[in-house]
Amino acid sequence: MTDSVPTPGQTPDRLSRLPDLIAMASESSSERRRELLRELSEHFFGSPAHGEAEAELYSDVFTRLLADMETAVRAELSQRFSTRLNAPRSLIRRFASDEIEVAEPVLQGSPVLTDEDLLAVVRTQGQGHLRAVSRRASVSEVVSDVIVARSDDETLQTLLENEGASLSRQASESAIDRAKGNPDLHAVVVDRKTLPPDLLNEMYFVVESELRRRIVARNAALDPDLLETAISAGLARLGTEDGVLPRDYLDALALVKTNRSGRTLSSIEIARILRSGNQTAFRIALAEVSDVDFYTVSRIMEQGEIDGLAVLCRAANLDGPLFLTIALSVLGNTASAMGKARAYALHYAELGQDAATRTLRFWRMRRAA
Repeated sequence: MTDSVPTPGQTPDRLSRLPDLIAMASESSSERRRELLRELSEHFFGSPAHGEAEAELYSDVFTRLLADMETAVRAELSQRFSTRLNAPRSLIRRFASDEIEVAEPVLQGSPVLTDEDLLAVVRTQGQGHLRAVSRRASVSEVVSDVIVARSDDETLQTLLENEGASLSRQASESAIDRAKGNPDLHAVVVDRKTLPPDLLNEMYFVVESELRRRIVARNAALDPDLLETAISAGLARLGTEDGVLPRDYLDALALVKTNRSGRTLSSIEIARILRSGNQTAFRIALAEVSDVDFYTVSRIMEQGEIDGLAVLCRAANLDGPLFLTIALSVLGNTASAMGKARAYALHYAELGQDAATRTLRFWRMRRAA
């Protein structure tokens, strides 16, 4: 056999040992094959660099030695190779499609895997494999698109928690549509820094009060140029999901017109409509002064979302006492309602008009559409 010239970092002894290891790759004893795997691993990691042909040779020998080896052995070797830049790609790809115990280390951390390799996994493997890919330090849009399309809610949560995962607009919309129906996804969606602002504001009416306040705070901090871009994107997405108008809508609208003395309703006129007991007329009046659609106001009233009501009233520049009167009307005049109304009155006093107005702009998209 022709002598090989050692490369930097390799000794002649190390090179001369490789043909022997290759020759023993057909060893049938499981225990002996485990010993050979350990020795071949040390042999591989003892060299700082391998040419492409040499790396493939190693990969072939590893594959032959791993045949029929138990999961624990394959998982141990996968873990050792998971962060190596010089790991043989064909071996890493084999690990990536193995059982999840074997695949997880390389799917989460191997720098060798390309988007092409990852797509082959996320298109064909189960949720465990998809979750492992979702935890990578960086996940491209093309890979995330497939994960969102094939994921269960646990996998989707894992992906959304990873700010290093890039989501296309389409994938973000799909994630939001699913999150609306699953409270377990609400917080991770609201807290995702890269979520488009218009989609973030779609979550306002389905999340609990603390998350709604986080949305308002995010709106307040939003750059004005980004706000305009977000509004445009939201208008492009907005579809008509509303139901029919109530039967008394036209009569209620006439009542509002009767009570209006000027171009806009005053606080006194709004209070008078509220006292009339005509809920449809009051919703029309509140929609008018806050410049949002009737359905948005109805949703807030029907669900008793007092902090949402606070946003409406603050943006419409209604005074605190009128807000408290409206809040009590929504909650019902009970001891519990009184206590809650006081808490929300404090919230109303602390709510900035700019933050409320920015939030309302997202709600106004439906009326504009």
